[in-house]
Amino acid sequence: MLKNYFNVALRNLFKHKFYSLINILGLSVGLTCFLMISLYVVDELSYDTFHSDTDRIYRMDFTGNINGSEFITALASAPAGPTMPAEFPEVEESTRLRGTGNWIIKAKNTEDAYNEDAVVYADKNFFTFWDFNLKSGNPETCLERPNTLVLSESLAAKVFGEEDPVGKIVVLDNNDDWEVTGVYEDMPSNSHFSFEMLLSMESREEAKSKMWMSFNFNTYLKLQEGYDPKDLEAKFPGLIEKYIGPEIQNFMGASLEEFYESGNDAGFYLFPLLDIHLKSDKLGELTVNGDMKYVLIFTAIAMFILILACINFMNLSTARSAGRAKEVGVRKVMGAYKSQLRKQFLAEAFLITFISILIAYGLSFLLLGQFNELADKAMNFNGLLSPAFLIIMLGVLIVVGFLAGSYPAFFLSKFRPVEVLKGKLNLGLKGGGLRSTLVVLQFCVSIIMIIGTAIVYQQLSYIQNKKLGYSKDHILMIHDPWLMDDKAESYKNEALQHSNILAGTMSSFLPVNTADNNNAWFPGSNATKSETYIFHEYRVDHDYMETLGIEIKAGRSFSKDFPSDSSAVVLNEAAMHKLGWTEEETIGKTISTFDGFQDSVYTASYKVIGVVKDFHFTSLRDQIEPLIFELGRSRGFVSFKITSENIPATINFLEDKWNEFAPSQPFAYSFLDERFNEMYENEQKLGKIFGVFAFLAIFIACLGLYGLAAFTAEQRTKEIGVRKVLGASIMSIITLLSKEFLKLVGIAFIIAAPVSYYFMNEWLQDFENRTNINVMIFILAGVVALVIAWVTMSFQSWNAARVNPARSLKDE
Repeated sequence: MLKNYFNVALRNLFKHKFYSLINILGLSVGLTCFLMISLYVVDELSYDTFHSDTDRIYRMDFTGNINGSEFITALASAPAGPTMPAEFPEVEESTRLRGTGNWIIKAKNTEDAYNEDAVVYADKNFFTFWDFNLKSGNPETCLERPNTLVLSESLAAKVFGEEDPVGKIVVLDNNDDWEVTGVYEDMPSNSHFSFEMLLSMESREEAKSKMWMSFNFNTYLKLQEGYDPKDLEAKFPGLIEKYIGPEIQNFMGASLEEFYESGNDAGFYLFPLLDIHLKSDKLGELTVNGDMKYVLIFTAIAMFILILACINFMNLSTARSAGRAKEVGVRKVMGAYKSQLRKQFLAEAFLITFISILIAYGLSFLLLGQFNELADKAMNFNGLLSPAFLIIMLGVLIVVGFLAGSYPAFFLSKFRPVEVLKGKLNLGLKGGGLRSTLVVLQFCVSIIMIIGTAIVYQQLSYIQNKKLGYSKDHILMIHDPWLMDDKAESYKNEALQHSNILAGTMSSFLPVNTADNNNAWFPGSNATKSETYIFHEYRVDHDYMETLGIEIKAGRSFSKDFPSDSSAVVLNEAAMHKLGWTEEETIGKTISTFDGFQDSVYTASYKVIGVVKDFHFTSLRDQIEPLIFELGRSRGFVSFKITSENIPATINFLEDKWNEFAPSQPFAYSFLDERFNEMYENEQKLGKIFGVFAFLAIFIACLGLYGLAAFTAEQRTKEIGVRKVLGASIMSIITLLSKEFLKLVGIAFIIAAPVSYYFMNEWLQDFENRTNINVMIFILAGVVALVIAWVTMSFQSWNAARVNPARSLKDE
């Protein structure tokens, strides 16, 4: 019997090729989207799950608030890691990572040098704490000695080729010799950190610091089996009182109780390892994390597109019910039961769904590379063939097959043979209330996605065109000038002789750096409990403001004409306002910071010589915060303001000069505007994915609409013939056949507009600086949906209207 159901289903599939093609194409596209996005979601949710003790590992984070300056960080102090297992038996083990800048590495006595920025200091228990595979070396001792390091397989192959690097010496930054003590398998892409080189923490003096109020270490704790982390967090106030309280008293002249009474706060918190990738965006993250919000958005998109494809199937199946009414009537007269008819129609639905899944797998295999590029992933097609995923797809087959075929099965099986065989069954569009609802739902989803795409790109355009308070265009950044040792300043000065180079500056800070530097500052020369603030602090040279076009609001910038500027600072407006000063009061004021924290506390005082106009030195998601510039030796980048003329020649000139001053050292550069755009990669990715899937949603909706239009024209063939005989024009017939569908699209727009406004307005709240939602976006989205629907309908209606009335009326 089951075989008979599928044989009949297969015959119907070939008999009605047009409708079968539309159903299979729609479902295939919908299932392909579902597969791709499911693979993306599974990948995002799999971060750090490969460790054996994931449920017991937590990161120790610190949050503080000093006089309204909030400090939310993924970092803890140097002594926090060793202290936790020593004082709390429920902490089984701890380990620390210390982020660092890029390093130049080369094998001893060789010339080839490589620039690596995925480098970190790691405690000696790194490979026993984490489940990373050390391919050579001793996991317990490879990081226990100073000046030892471990390389990833990829970096080891790049530096040493096929040689075994263990025991060999490498030179870092053209200066220190380090011994390679191990090689580890490249870290998985679904880890919240991934490094090419691990340096022994024993090599860094800062790791031995006893100071608790300096936060630079990512610290991880592994709790005892079954221990509740909230119980440990409840003990953290005692930890604060024991270790941080005396430092607050020492630094600020206030007891911990007075510190809290002044509205300030300080506390350690535990953050679950499995939540880091999607739920943590704090100062000091080791890499740029994902966002749970986007995972939910993409999951919703996948489900909506799959539902749209199912709606097509249901719509066309019910619309075509009149064509199969006589079949149902004959079957019932011959003794068929409702249950048998239902099984027959469900078998057809499952067959079409199964064929669509096979096609969707084929499309996924072909398109995965493009989707990886779109989503900035490295997903493998094998993930779709895993037993777990195949079980999921079996569930999809059952659910989609039943969902797509259930209504036709139950609807068609209820036909009464007497009415069917007498031709009394009426199934026009107006009688299809469910079909109308489903069409509205399809276009509602499509319009929401069109509006969402437009608003994402409107915000990106706003970011691109907003006045930032500095010039990001034509700023060429040369990386690692410290490789030239003391010749960096000479390199800059010689480069400025080129006619295409207008200005230059050397600094560790640029407005697109992800690294941050904070320090405690207070007005005057003596700190009190109520006067200390946390400000951003950066060291720059004399030419920084001029090169980046930062406007001086009051006073002046640093100048070589004033040797005393070595103990001077420049504030931004936000810092000035935080201190409660006016522009007239600020110039000449003294501001101080803590410079020594080991055996005794001492401060350094600076004279304020200028105030710069506020500019966006962090993401536009954030408000502008207080910032202080110091004059100092900073060689993270040497940046040049260049003309737009013959940029490749300018770069070649700078590279040639580089080779003069730093022979055999890698030359690397980037543009400031490119780095600026990188800060909004998630939004750009969201816009692209929204755009692609909005197109697919419209395609699927129009595919169903085209099928319904074909059916409607088929059902009204004789009516069209009569109207043409009576003088109706082709355009009037097109209007007649299209107007009902256009009404449904109009209703969809009325529903979609407020829904999309609500959700996109919520998304924009993530940006402190955001665009205003333009009403024209909604109008254009509605017009686009109506035009696409009308064109889809008109094409089929035009074909029907062109038929000779003699052909459509010949059997009358």
